[in-house]
Formats: sequence, structure tokens, C-alpha cells
Amino acid sequence: MTTELSDFFQHRIIPVIAIEESELATPLAKALIKGGLPCAEITFRTAAAKSVIETLASRGDMLVGAGTVLTTEQAQEAVDAGAAFVISPGFNPKVVEYCLTNSIPVIPGIATPTEIQQAIEFGLKVVKFFPAESFGGLSTLKAISAPFAEMKFIPTGGINTGNICDYLTHPKVIAAGGSWMATTPLISNRQFKEIARLTGEAVSLVASI
Repeated sequence: MTTELSDFFQHRIIPVIAIEESELATPLAKALIKGGLPCAEITFRTAAAKSVIETLASRGDMLVGAGTVLTTEQAQEAVDAGAAFVISPGFNPKVVEYCLTNSIPVIPGIATPTEIQQAIEFGLKVVKFFPAESFGGLSTLKAISAPFAEMKFIPTGGINTGNICDYLTHPKVIAAGGSWMATTPLISNRQFKEIARLTGEAVSLVASI
């Protein structure tokens, strides 16, 4: 595991963010840092993603990854913008192979044992379980992860303050991704004090485990 990923996972919470206006990247970063999470997964769901990654990565006090990476072109675009790693919603062998060939840390999404085995074939140690709650939540994760002793998981999708601690107490869960701390409406409406509050609340909740 790279140093960047180790640093990212130590927070145990990954803010998954879709931001539509690049000029809001700096106040968003300040809100996350104030709340105690100097990290973010910026998803390629908006046209502003690359610009936002560039802004956050250039600050020097944020660890930034790219999410919703669907193609090899997006993977390279993300890294060129300063992303420390890429995360995909599903398992695309072409994206995984491209990232590994180019020394880009990659975390693909999985939802089945077959996809976990694919990840193992590529030598990966961490995968994203997505969409976690829609696919049965923690009980499903426990079942599909049982045969794979070395694999670690990042459940994402439907994670919130009501279930994140349950996930994080499972020994195979290295971190959890969630968007409730910095939703697109909160960002667009410039509610950065609320983002800082929700982030701080999440950090405190996880610290209590």
C-alpha cells in the first residue's frame, strides 16, 4: 500500500464529493480541514472535477483522490490534475491494468466474490464495496469477504452516521466512504459552516469506536 493511501485510510472516513463549481473548491477544503478531515475523493461526475482536484492538490494540506473513474483517459486526467489515487465504482480490468502499469494507486469497486477474485489476480489488497447498502449492507459484506483473508474493503453507498460505526468495527473494513458531510446541495448553497460541523461530528463519532 502506498504512503498516500495509508495516510488517507488513517482517517477511516472518505468524504465522497461531487462539486459542480470549481470556485467553491477552496472554501470546501477549508471546511473539511476545520472539521478534521484533510482529505477528499472528488468524483468525476461533474465537469468541474479536474479543476477541483487541481485546486485541492496544489494546496499542500489536502490529500485528494479521484472517484467515479470509468476510463483509462479519466485515470490519466485525474493523475495529471494531482490526484494521489483513483477509485472506480465497478471493476474495469482495463482501468485497473492501466493504473498498475503506470504506478497509479487504484481502488476498483466490487459487489461479488468473482470481482474480488479478479482484484486478487491483479495483486490488489483493497477494494471498494459499492453500492454497500443497496447490496445488503454489512451482512452481505461479511458473507462475500469471508473467503478472502487478505482483502480489505471500503464500503460506500448509503453510508451515514447511523451505520458507519457498524461497518468500521468489522476487521476487514479499512475505511468507509460517504457523501453526507458535504453533499452537492450543501456545497452549491455555500453552507460551509454546516459542512465543517457535519465533518467534525463524523470525525468525533468514528473516534469513539
